[in-house]
Amino acid sequence: MKKTTKSKTTKSATRRNSELQLVGWREWLSLPELGIARIKVKVDTGARTSALHAFEIRPFKQANKHYIRFKIHPLQRRTDLVIKCLAEVKDIRWVVDSGGHRERRYVIQTPIQMGGVEWSIELTLTNRDTMNFRMLLGRTAMRNRIMVNPAVSFLSDSRMTGAFAHRHPLHMKVGK
Repeated sequence: MKKTTKSKTTKSATRRNSELQLVGWREWLSLPELGIARIKVKVDTGARTSALHAFEIRPFKQANKHYIRFKIHPLQRRTDLVIKCLAEVKDIRWVVDSGGHRERRYVIQTPIQMGGVEWSIELTLTNRDTMNFRMLLGRTAMRNRIMVNPAVSFLSDSRMTGAFAHRHPLHMKVGK
């Protein structure tokens, strides 16, 4: 019988995958610098950039730096909760949405926290009032950090801890 061996690429990919945070197709995360404690996001491997729902977007300049004030409704189907945000503008880019429409969007850089891990990502600002999710987490923000299991949701949710998490079928570990 012929013995099969893994290629070096497969071995390194497996090792790298075991270090990635496993998440579901939708997750809760926080945007601490924007004052957003929890927002439900769609983990969207089809989207290159990440997008945050924003309205009343007001750019301004102060001390030769460009900033933006905006408001968000962090919860789906709830317009009564409004959070006012302020961020430095990193860029303005043309983005093509899933419907093929081109839109010029402000880009900000801000840290996110998900599953006890924090890292900085770029977010484009757009009005997502009619969309199911207030935020999309795109491939660029995920790269070398997370791996998506599209069959499950909320793997990184902080409520999935303690004794309950060990019995729950959605609480999985990557690797061993």
